[in-house]
Amino acid sequence: MRLLTVAMSVLSVAVVGLGCGSSPGDGGGAGGGGAASASGGSAGDGGSPDIGGPGPGSSGTGDGNPTGGDGTCASQTAAASLQPVYLAFAFDVSGSMGKGDKDWHDKALKWDPVVDATKQFFADPGSEGLTASLTFFPADDDKCSTDTYTTPDVPPTPLPSDAFAAAIDEVEPETSDDWRGGTPTSWVMRGTSAFIEAQRAQTPGKYAIVLVTDGYPQGCDDDSDTIDAVVADAQEALASNVLTYVIGVANPPLPGAQDTVSSLDKIAAAGGTEEAVLIDTGDPSQTTAAFKAAVERIRSASVSCTLGIPPAPDGRTFDKEKVRVNYTSGSNTPTSLPYDQSCATADAWRYDEPANPTQIVLCGGTCAAVQADLAAALSVDFTCESVIEVPL
Repeated sequence: MRLLTVAMSVLSVAVVGLGCGSSPGDGGGAGGGGAASASGGSAGDGGSPDIGGPGPGSSGTGDGNPTGGDGTCASQTAAASLQPVYLAFAFDVSGSMGKGDKDWHDKALKWDPVVDATKQFFADPGSEGLTASLTFFPADDDKCSTDTYTTPDVPPTPLPSDAFAAAIDEVEPETSDDWRGGTPTSWVMRGTSAFIEAQRAQTPGKYAIVLVTDGYPQGCDDDSDTIDAVVADAQEALASNVLTYVIGVANPPLPGAQDTVSSLDKIAAAGGTEEAVLIDTGDPSQTTAAFKAAVERIRSASVSCTLGIPPAPDGRTFDKEKVRVNYTSGSNTPTSLPYDQSCATADAWRYDEPANPTQIVLCGGTCAAVQADLAAALSVDFTCESVIEVPL
């Protein structure tokens, strides 16, 4: 079992702008000093692929007096927020999760502890700031159809919410004969991707698929009932900047129980999340704790590391070289983060598109620090003189 737990980040983001008068003054703004320290992280985009435009509420606000009496810069403030995050859960409710037709399909060892942990996640106040949807598979009817899974059983809902627990209770079989058969993983992946594509067109943000399953694809046709088919689906989703996380629920360690989860790593790797998180079963309390830790990992890793750039203060023309990004942990003194478009510098930030930037992206080390820091806060200063050099 491989688990990586990272504390959930709750970020407050303020953007401080300085409107420039007819004669430039000193570049203001908080910060200075070294970069925020963080463990891990590497050059690149930081965290995971981010998508969408400026965050909601990214609008300039002024005090009606952008310059001082002598024409020098006067401080203004604009609000900005991190990209909203949407997790699309695809949840396996097939008979192998608890039908009891085999010793290792024991409901008390698999379904009950996994469901308990899942409900806790959706209702946890620590999940505030995330939005999630929930799709059960296989469906009762037309289980091998993409269209069946384009509408979630629980639509996108801000967390925490009790709607997910109610939906899980409703889908839970009353008898062993009520369990659904088959594992149409490829079909639910395609349907969920189609749902995300339509949803993202209406509500921009960072989207990810969370696949929860205890087995390999089966029950449809030879072409779709393969790991390779689902790998291709995950690759296609990643090409659209949608990550795929995989939680594999292993069979209990009983005589005759087969390994049905080890190949799930291929799906996670294709989906940009390196490897599946595999949950051992056999001890319900340990299963609950392990599953909860797995979802915590996904929750923290899903914290966006992208900020939409708000309009320049007082409607002025945005100058990409007059921007400073600061990081603060709790009540500590803000530290100014270095700008590095290549993200080769530790704890840096970059623009999404240097020629025509619309977003600020935290690089690997900075992203890791923000995701792990419950007291993290970011601020962006619009200065009146060039403080960085953006490559052409």
